[in-house]
Amino acid sequence: MALGIDYELQDCALARALEVVGERWSLLIVRDAFYGVQRFNDFLAHLGIPRAVLTARLNALVAAGVLRKEPYQQAPLRHGYLLTGAGLELWGPLYQLSRWGGRHATPGGPHHLFAHVPCGTDLDFVGACPACGGGPVPPTEVAMRPNPARTDDHHREDPVSRALVRPHLLLEPIASAAV
Repeated sequence: MALGIDYELQDCALARALEVVGERWSLLIVRDAFYGVQRFNDFLAHLGIPRAVLTARLNALVAAGVLRKEPYQQAPLRHGYLLTGAGLELWGPLYQLSRWGGRHATPGGPHHLFAHVPCGTDLDFVGACPACGGGPVPPTEVAMRPNPARTDDHHREDPVSRALVRPHLLLEPIASAAV
């Protein structure tokens, strides 16, 4: 029996969420959108994902209201992909899942660290700023930087990987090598 693509028998909000972002590659696309990736070819190069799969996942994320398409070039027409309000709400779960993976599934710890921009303090496990108090920090106030403890990291040569070896504000577009 083939594995289904949805959770139709599960009357559960988590199951519904997994139908939107639970397919392979979907959360990595959303992660890259937080990193500032907007162009198809940059997602393609950074993720190493098959072109047809990327097209399908981007279309599904747009249809679900997680991403929106915005033209950045008219001739030929090309679109960038930006997070919507619903997509921005995925920052907390994405951050926490990434932190969990850095602690329990990634030898050497996380590749990137995240800090609250106004004060420079690293975010805690739930994405809050221990120095400022309060709840989780919104992605518009988060900067990421490479983890200096990761001396074993190999650096890939795609434009996104090259950009992410320096501190970077979340959601700030990454300059693409493509025109």
